[in-house]
Amino acid sequence: MTRIAIVGGGPAGYEAALVAVQLGAEVTLIERDGIGGMCVLADCVPSKTFIATSDAMTELSQADRVGVHATGSVGVAVAEVHARVKSLALAQSADIAATLARAGVRLLTGAARLAGPGRVQVGDELVEADVVLLAVGAHPRVVPGAEPDGERVLDWRQLYDLNELPAHLVVVGSGVTGAEFAAAYLAMGCEVTLVSSRERVLPSEDADAAELLQQVFERRGMKIQRGRAAGVERDSDGVVVTLTDGSRVTGSHVLMTVGSVPNTAGLGLEEAGVALDEGGFIKVDRVSRTTAAGVYAAGDCTGVLMLASVAAMQGRIAMWHALGEAVAPLMLWSVSSNVFTDPEVASVGVTQKQVDSGIIAANVLKLPLATNARAKMEGITDGFVKLFCRPGSGSILGGVVVAPHASELILSVSLAVQNGLTVDQVAHTFSIYPSLSGSLTEAARQLMLHEP
Repeated sequence: MTRIAIVGGGPAGYEAALVAVQLGAEVTLIERDGIGGMCVLADCVPSKTFIATSDAMTELSQADRVGVHATGSVGVAVAEVHARVKSLALAQSADIAATLARAGVRLLTGAARLAGPGRVQVGDELVEADVVLLAVGAHPRVVPGAEPDGERVLDWRQLYDLNELPAHLVVVGSGVTGAEFAAAYLAMGCEVTLVSSRERVLPSEDADAAELLQQVFERRGMKIQRGRAAGVERDSDGVVVTLTDGSRVTGSHVLMTVGSVPNTAGLGLEEAGVALDEGGFIKVDRVSRTTAAGVYAAGDCTGVLMLASVAAMQGRIAMWHALGEAVAPLMLWSVSSNVFTDPEVASVGVTQKQVDSGIIAANVLKLPLATNARAKMEGITDGFVKLFCRPGSGSILGGVVVAPHASELILSVSLAVQNGLTVDQVAHTFSIYPSLSGSLTEAARQLMLHEP
């Protein structure tokens, strides 16, 4: 029986463990902080639970669009929200642990270190294995001079320990994490300033989507400040964020969202022959192999599209490959992603930037949600769907959806990309009337008309 040692119990680790035991391996999973890893305990699960509260506030604040008027004050019970966030995270962790235990995975708690070929040291115990999977994740990057203190200067893992909502939250970093938390706190009634070092928020997302989202942010009262943070100081009233150009932004609290650092230090990786890149991320190929024989890596510690879905797939692929199953290499072109703002921004496949630069030839159609009957009924005015298809064949290459619950709507586009469907096939598919998904079939019909 093949012995598998998995270091890290996040999505990459626990999904890999379930695949490995299904294939008959003897699996030991080692986790330092708790099953589910930081994804479940401090990052993705807590943040999306928190955002569910902000979504409710957004719906209430916009209910007058459909004739509903609140007669009393509506507020956020911070203690209840934070307790719910923590409770759901712990419950999800317990569910995963129970699933692993039922499957026969051996669970060890502690910090691990590679101790030679096929050997992992966990405290006083030495685990011997034929295959080792490193799934150790990452942690928030710290800017020198802006070290989090858990009170006024915060990283995103410390938010749920606050006793009250920030009066004025300064969010440093306009990527996905920064945009999501800035939108959430704005919806909850906080004053929010978003410090962006780029020309627009969400610089890595579709430009049309990012521009629309920024317009929504500013219309709802968010202040966008251009600049890069050089340091943070606390004063009697809160914090002062100094930018590299010398300007200053004041607030009651500051949230630092400036990326992540892999948890690869102190694991004995270099001694084991596991190569790292200049950022400390583990180098892997498309089946998750590292440069050391018998050692695989998956998840955020590899720096390959830091998404829970990608981490899980990397972990599965590693086990399929290590245990001799037929497996296709990781296909990043079919990965869908979502920004949990209001509206949400979901995308998959080819990007507008690739089309505009000439890297990929595609026909493009953008259809505003304002023309959608269901959107009109629900008072939705912000959003669009965009489809990319190959000239000639009409094969769908990608898409972008900006809408409420875009994370659900993007699945149909992902299925089309993954399976090589054409705009004709999507156009001939029945959609519910009225529905937001009807805009996807309508976009496909219009792209049909654009085909020669």
